[in-house]
Amino acid sequence: MITGTTRLIAHLGYPTESFKAPMIYNPYFEREGIDAVVVPMGCRAEDYPDFLKLVFRLSNAHGALVTMPHKVTTTGLVDVLLPTAAIAGACNAVRREADGRLTGEMFDGEGFVRGVLRKGRAIAGKRALVLGAGGVGSAIAASLAKAGVSELGLYDINAVAAEALGARLGRYYPTLGVSLASNDPAGFDIVVNATPLGMKPGDPLPLDIARLDPATFVGEVVMAEEITPFLAAARARGCEVQVGKDMLFEQIPAYLEFFGFPSTTAEDLRSVARLG
Repeated sequence: MITGTTRLIAHLGYPTESFKAPMIYNPYFEREGIDAVVVPMGCRAEDYPDFLKLVFRLSNAHGALVTMPHKVTTTGLVDVLLPTAAIAGACNAVRREADGRLTGEMFDGEGFVRGVLRKGRAIAGKRALVLGAGGVGSAIAASLAKAGVSELGLYDINAVAAEALGARLGRYYPTLGVSLASNDPAGFDIVVNATPLGMKPGDPLPLDIARLDPATFVGEVVMAEEITPFLAAARARGCEVQVGKDMLFEQIPAYLEFFGFPSTTAEDLRSVARLG
């Protein structure tokens, strides 16, 4: 039930047809009696800078979920950009503070990290390899640094992107060991595929599976297919794996906390979601 006191969370992106968040958040809000609603708002890139400001002119606008193609643009539109978003170079959540300022954060990486921790795997003091230095790879690298990894290996076919990510990490985490690694997974405790490889049939694997240690925890960001060829190959090596959709559900409790709402678990959100 939407009333005059309902707090509005705008879900900003374009196009909106693939948006899943309203079918996850809104059933949860309804069940918990939280007077808030997530509303998809289709906004084209050329209109977005002006539109974001207008959204927060609304007296009942509480925050915004930001998705493609606006995540990078949002970093330059908020008043306060938190470190994870600054390192990622992208922002997927905006909160209005009591003084009217807008705070931006990035939760893609937080979802990945929470998924690893909830599976009982340690992150602090471990060595992690992130394949792909784009938006999601940068976000995961930032969140792994925040979670206390001792070393981060970064690899991207675009070496300049990996170098730039390493430099951003160094500004916020000066004691973190950052190596512009090859895609060789040997010696790493955690390996993440944050490249597009695996989205299309026939894609090559992002690394040499024979070099993957069975004790390594392997994660994927591709959501179109739960067990990608990469994860299937890693499982065959004996590795514990994390599917891409885990990252989606695990980040929502972090969003809820960011917006000041009562939080819950990923399992609870899966049970209440109405994804059809």
